[in-house]
Formats: sequence, structure tokens, C-alpha cells
Amino acid sequence: MKRKRAEKKNFVLKTQGGYFGGYDFNTLIYSTYNDLFRVYRKSCTHVATEYLSGLLQCKKGHTNMERMVEEVTDSDYKRYIHFLSVSKWSHKEVNLVTMKLADQALREQKKRSGRPTGFTIDETSHLKKGDKSVGVARQYAGVVGKVDNCQVSVHTCLSNEKFCTLIGTELFLPIGWTDDKTRCQDAGVPEANREYLTKPELALKLVVTAIKAGVEFDFIGGDGLYGHNAELTRSLDKLGQFFVLLVHKDELIFLSEPTFAVPGRKSAKGRKPTLLQPDIEAIQLQDYIKTLSTEDFSREQIRKTTKGWKYAMVHTVMVWHWDGKEKQAQKRTLVITRSEKTKYSLSNGEKEKYTNNEWAYFQVSRYWVERCFDDSKNELGMSGYQVTGWLAWQHHMALVMMAGFYILSLKLREQDQMPLLSVRDARLLVIAINFASQKEVDLCMQHIQIRHRQRQTDIDRHYK
Repeated sequence: MKRKRAEKKNFVLKTQGGYFGGYDFNTLIYSTYNDLFRVYRKSCTHVATEYLSGLLQCKKGHTNMERMVEEVTDSDYKRYIHFLSVSKWSHKEVNLVTMKLADQALREQKKRSGRPTGFTIDETSHLKKGDKSVGVARQYAGVVGKVDNCQVSVHTCLSNEKFCTLIGTELFLPIGWTDDKTRCQDAGVPEANREYLTKPELALKLVVTAIKAGVEFDFIGGDGLYGHNAELTRSLDKLGQFFVLLVHKDELIFLSEPTFAVPGRKSAKGRKPTLLQPDIEAIQLQDYIKTLSTEDFSREQIRKTTKGWKYAMVHTVMVWHWDGKEKQAQKRTLVITRSEKTKYSLSNGEKEKYTNNEWAYFQVSRYWVERCFDDSKNELGMSGYQVTGWLAWQHHMALVMMAGFYILSLKLREQDQMPLLSVRDARLLVIAINFASQKEVDLCMQHIQIRHRQRQTDIDRHYK
């Protein structure tokens, strides 16, 4: 039976040519990841292949092991449980290979596009019930926009133009977990990971990992949580990394370089001042923008969308930023963009080194990590796991990032033939090629071509 299925797949790949010919995920795993799923003398690669096919085949909301068993031929629920929760294959080594593969693929894409490659930091939440899932707590969940019972993980994304994939992850453990040794032990959290680390500290850990792995990128992006964190930005300065990080509208800046000194006593009473104070007053960003006129902004063409070019009004200026602790303020470039929303970024890059168009491109590139989260959750089962332990969570995320890179590689390969290929389109076509009949593959391709023609017609209408 297995041989017949393999023969059918090979026939499809051979006859379809442009339908990702010869690029099934079995080839990817066995040629690149095979040794990484070997535990002692036993190889678990076949289980990884089954699990990966389950992530791709199951619909949103059904990407758990029970549904996978129903979709994947010859799969076994207990085998999945053991593979995720008990098997000792290294998620770190698997993630490292995925990261290097993505780096290599996007280096080639950069040569083609001529655009900078971004390395973006962001966190996402996974809603959960109960208190057993590792790291779960009542905390802010961005997926619903309020405090809820969830797990939060910090991720890094590599992107070049519209091509992007997740390449790193760290699970955030709240203080309620790190202060409870018994709880951590029950969830299988290693001793080395029981120290409380903030999300910016986890982000820095991911940045250092990528640098050590030799990942090539041109700038680091992230939202206000990371841009506001002075410890992170100082560390990025020391690492020699160029960043363009969002900050909040109430962030304080100086329009000229301040000097700092400890003020003398104003009277004989009270404590002697010990804290440094600037000689000029700082201004909030939301107040600074009120001093600007239309002439202070330039209108820039940022990126292509399905509804025409995305434009933004862009303003850049050199400012100084002080965290309240350092002995001197840091020279920064302030980037303000106005489109649907007003956004502010601070960067350690020189203002004159880049045009307003390039500064805006750096800032809006954060969009792609959000795109990765949406695609990973809706199409690749990122939040659909039903495991509670540390090791199982890490294993699941490693396999999701493998699936994400696999889809990215298909989109890169087929960008000339199918430039509008979405993650969902690629996933549906992969399912058809690997698990369906020739007739179903042709039908799937016809549906995709129809959708793409409709999308292209709509896109062309906007660009006219």
C-alpha cells in the first residue's frame, strides 16, 4: 500500500513539473534533518514526517494530535505523544538548521530583490485553559487584545520584501512560574531555564543565537515593548547591530544634546540630591509632532499591496534619548510615519545614511512578523497543540518552524510562475500533490489559478 502511494506521488511530481516538482517534504526532512531526529540508535524521522504532514493537512482549529491521527495514514496518537513529550531529539539543533536554511534562502532572494533583509522581534500569545500548560498565566494576550489565560512566546522573523519565516522562539515564563520550583519541575522546565527573563531579555537571547549562527540581516525591527527597553538597545549597540525599533507616543526625547549633573540643595532641609538631571527639558513624541508642519514630511512609496502602493508621510530627525540612568544621552534617529496610523521609531543609525523611503521601509517591515504569526496559526497549527510540558512545547514549535520554512521555500521557488502564491494556496497544493490523485491535483491547481487571475485583475485595477 505504501509503495503504491509513493508511486502515485512520484507520477504526479513528474507529470506536473511546475507543481513543486521533486520538492516534497519527505525529501526535505530525510535529506536535511534526518540525523537530528535520531535518538541513540533509533531514528524518529518518520514520526517527524507524519507530524509535519498532520500540521499541513489539518484545518484551523483541528491541528491537534487527535485530528492528525484521523488525517494521516498509519499514524498513532501514542507515538505522537512520545515523540513530542518524551523523545530526546534536540529542538535547538533542529531550530538551528531551520534558521540556517532560511538564512541561505533569503540571501539568494536579497540578490534578486536588491532590498534589505530584516530581522524582526515580536511576541505572540496562545490562549489556554487551566494552569498546567508550561508558562500559562493571566497575562496580556495580543490575539484577543486583553488580559486572558494564555502562554506568551517571543519569536524572531527573517524577511526580505514579501518573503518571510519564523526562525527562533523562546517561551516566556512569568514570575509565578520561575518562583515556583515545584511547578517548573512538574512541567519539565530545565534548571537553566528557570530564571526569570523579561521579553526583551529573551529577544536579546534570540539575537545573540542568530549572530552566532552566522545569520545575515541588515536591520533589527520590533515594537514599542523592545524599543522602549534601554537595556536591549544598549546591548544591540554593543553588539554593533543596526536597529529601527518602534516606541510609544509618550517616549521622551531631547531635540539637542543635554548635559547632566546632580543638582545642589535648594535649602538646608531635606535629603541631598543624588540623581542626575538634564540641563534642558525633554519633550514627548506626541507633543513634538504637533510642532511639525506638512512641509516637514515627505510622501514616500513604501511597498506594494493588493490595493495599490502603500504610501506614508515620513519625517526623520536627529534626537537624543536618555533612559534616566546613563551619564549621557544616546544620539538617535527619530522616524515618524503617518498613514492609517502614526508610528514612531528610534534608531541607532545615522539619519543621513538612509533616505526617508529607506527609513520607512525599515519601520513597516515589522508587518511581516505579524503575517508569519497569522499564517502559522491559521495554516500550520502553531497554537493548536494539546501538550502541557516544556519539552513538548519546544518540539511542537520546532516542527511548526520547519513547516514554515518548507512553505517559504516553495513560494521562493515558484515566485515567477505563481507570484501571488499565498501560504494557504501552497499548503492546499502540497496536500494535493502528496496525498491526492492526479485529478484532484489538477482541480486544486485550476482553483488556485482562477483565484490568482481574480486577484491579479483586482490588483491591476488598483495600480491603473
